[in-house]
Amino acid sequence: MSDACNQTPFWQRQPRLPLEIHRFLQDRLEAALHDPEARQALVWPVILGAPGLRKLHPAGVPEGELLVHAARMLGALGHHDPLAAWETHRVTWPDTAEGGPEGWRPAATWGAWGPLVSLRCGWQLAALTPLPLGERYPLACGVSLFNHGLYHECHDALEPLWAAAEGDLKDQLQGLILLAGGYHHLQLQNPSGLVALWEEALGRLEACGGRVVTPWGDVRAEAALDLTARRLDHGKRMMDDADEDALFGLLWALDRPTWELA
Repeated sequence: MSDACNQTPFWQRQPRLPLEIHRFLQDRLEAALHDPEARQALVWPVILGAPGLRKLHPAGVPEGELLVHAARMLGALGHHDPLAAWETHRVTWPDTAEGGPEGWRPAATWGAWGPLVSLRCGWQLAALTPLPLGERYPLACGVSLFNHGLYHECHDALEPLWAAAEGDLKDQLQGLILLAGGYHHLQLQNPSGLVALWEEALGRLEACGGRVVTPWGDVRAEAALDLTARRLDHGKRMMDDADEDALFGLLWALDRPTWELA
């Protein structure tokens, strides 16, 4: 898990994304969750949407500079030929960029969402880059994404594990998914959504006390469970027509929950 997760920019209210942007982000993340080799698909949106580079190169980032910026991130993933990676990416993901006489620009479909696409892909990459590979990788992805404040992505990582599980493990994994979903609704400032999901999550995780034992390691979520129970009390007060703005302030003021993979 990246130490940078302690400073996640996503621990605050987030905008609702247009469907096209949501699909753009989800397609790449799902590929990276399925195959660690596909994590490199996140590198190029990080660079192309970066506000500093866009300001410096409004007509397009020169390919040489694009490859220089990509080399460090790709190197951390074990790839040391940025040009070959870029050529492969353009074939696999043609909706990433448009070429021009002066360089590469984000695809027109990004609209004004370029900075957010860059930021979100960057944090997804930070969450996934240092993880152990093999059978432990999918669960590690879910834990790290949660800890980086990427709650919707955490759901995507854990859902295949939940679908294949049985018995108590299936119920407990669903509890973790619902817990993350509630925090996604907190980011969207949706009180009814977060109350419903947190209530069900706490019910499913109560028996194990927040420690989910899996074949790939134990998820220690005891502290997160306690913080969520405290937030749930405030959330229920919102449903009674209390001061919503003040109560949302209390929800954000409590410590940010994290999980540990042991």
